[in-house]
Amino acid sequence: MQATVRIERYADQGRCVAHIDGRVVFVRFALPGELDTIELDEPHNRDDRFWTGEVVEVKEASDDRVEPVWPLAGPLSQGGGVGGADLVHVSLPGQLKWKSAVITGQMRRMGHLELDEVPVARMDGDNDEKGLHWRTRIELIADEEGRVSMRRRASHTRVRIDTMPLATRALLAVARERKLFDESFEPGAKIRIAVPEPRDIHTSRASHKALLEAIGDNYAITVDGRLHAGSKRLKEIVDVDGKRYKYGVEAGGFWQVHRMAPPTLAKHVMRLVSQELSGVRSATLWDLFSGSGLFTVPLAHTFAHTKVLSVEGGRMAVRNAERNLHIARDSNVTALQGDVSRRLRDLPADLAEPDVVVLDPPRAGAKAKVCRQIAEAGARSIVYIACDETSLARDTATLTTLGYALKNIQAFDIYPQTHHVETVALFTRDGR
Repeated sequence: MQATVRIERYADQGRCVAHIDGRVVFVRFALPGELDTIELDEPHNRDDRFWTGEVVEVKEASDDRVEPVWPLAGPLSQGGGVGGADLVHVSLPGQLKWKSAVITGQMRRMGHLELDEVPVARMDGDNDEKGLHWRTRIELIADEEGRVSMRRRASHTRVRIDTMPLATRALLAVARERKLFDESFEPGAKIRIAVPEPRDIHTSRASHKALLEAIGDNYAITVDGRLHAGSKRLKEIVDVDGKRYKYGVEAGGFWQVHRMAPPTLAKHVMRLVSQELSGVRSATLWDLFSGSGLFTVPLAHTFAHTKVLSVEGGRMAVRNAERNLHIARDSNVTALQGDVSRRLRDLPADLAEPDVVVLDPPRAGAKAKVCRQIAEAGARSIVYIACDETSLARDTATLTTLGYALKNIQAFDIYPQTHHVETVALFTRDGR
């Protein structure tokens, strides 16, 4: 079923809102203000609260609309549908506007805060790269013939690919050198490629040979979780305010995927923590959901007068963090593995009362229990790193009831061409 609708506003998950006979329709590949013909998803004849659909023809286009720079990720009607870039039809300035509107709207609706438009910063180099070549990790699947492919939305079809435009130039250099796009795998195999960004060359200007020399064996190709080529343990380098930090991360472990996200986020978090600890002679820091220690390592090194507690659920990530802290020679950290809420119930007295908490939860957010534990421990300030604006808004409402006020909020576009965005919020006790 097709219908022509006026697109009203941004919604979540890279969609916009329209109405058909009073019923809400969430539309993919649309933009507010447009007049679009859409194809409704099946089944659309049920008595659901809302329908979903996708643009098949643009009758009146938004000024923010562009031709997709990666057509394969565009609308199904144009031969696309592989996913991974649901804002590929939006200009780069338009993407920042979209993400700001969604964050601000969620903070108003669910966080119950009236905010000005939340600023969204673009990563260095993304303008020149047109929002492409940023992913240091990609995941693909082998099609029926064993060739690397991506799934097409709303079908079992696997579309063979011979490149991946969101991947960094370093990753593509490794893929070409290993002839990844010509290799044959077991049909259905899951292929993951991870290539840490070389930090001492300009990857956008380097030759294929120079890229490979800079990468060396610091890459991993895994097939169904088993190492296929490269190294099992990868080396990541993060430069923050003139200091270089070195990390080890398992090939299948979590790490910020944008090539510039680790240094950008670490620098911003360090600035906020420094601001909150200004004039403090000794302090206690908590780094919760701490992963492999992206923030723990520079926090421990920079604030040597502090005691640092890091808590992470993933066993592999904690092992990585302990190694990374050892490499950095930081001994003022207690690293705990396990459920964050459970670990916070029984802490030694010297770690039980944090001055500042750095909080980087998964997409579901920290949730009310952890927020209450932080408040009960007496934390004066909370630096919250969020990869989901809805979870951030929900936790903001909880923190507000617990006596915290939003002091600073800044978003970072570490997922260009997609609806995802990273937001860093600083909360302080009321009156500070």
